[in-house]
Amino acid sequence: MKLYHHPLSGHAHRARLILALLGVPHELIEVDLKAGAHRTPDFLALNPFGQVPVLDDGGTIVSDSNAILVYVARKLGRTDWLPEDVQGQAAVQRWLSVAAGEVAYGPAAARLVTVFGAPFNPEEVIGRAHTLLRRLETHLADRDWLVGEHPTIADVALYSYVAQAPEGNVDLSGYPAVNAFLRRIEALPGFVLFARTPAGLVAAA
Repeated sequence: MKLYHHPLSGHAHRARLILALLGVPHELIEVDLKAGAHRTPDFLALNPFGQVPVLDDGGTIVSDSNAILVYVARKLGRTDWLPEDVQGQAAVQRWLSVAAGEVAYGPAAARLVTVFGAPFNPEEVIGRAHTLLRRLETHLADRDWLVGEHPTIADVALYSYVAQAPEGNVDLSGYPAVNAFLRRIEALPGFVLFARTPAGLVAAA
């Protein structure tokens, strides 16, 4: 498999993390966002939306980080990471929707302001991030994982941007259950770190 990614993209980190956690051999191909490589005809042929990540599995192209999570788990038959029962699938899908919604418009958006210079209202997106974090804190107060008794792709979908929320000036110190959840993911065999953003960097989206 080939994974087209950028080291500072939380979406790309999700895809890289599931491949690492499941021990899938893959080649990382960095897309230079600052140079506009995601807008070239070659890359747009892979993903017309011009976004990373993109997974190339022997010519089968999968874009969108959450779609990649589903594809990898299904391809490998990892029902521990993506349940087969209807209730389990629905529970995982709920959190994939949170990753595409509340996470994207909260902690991810706050980080886009500081890392990529996005023109969002910092107070508004930071407020959204804390609304999400309060809900996560309540959900995780009496459980280790978002769904069931072991990690699933739901946990991977939320990890990257929640873990990097402080880069967007979102303080995680008041959320002990969330922090414990992040540490559990980081303790999983195969875990790969999110690239640290150089101080003062503002890259082009």
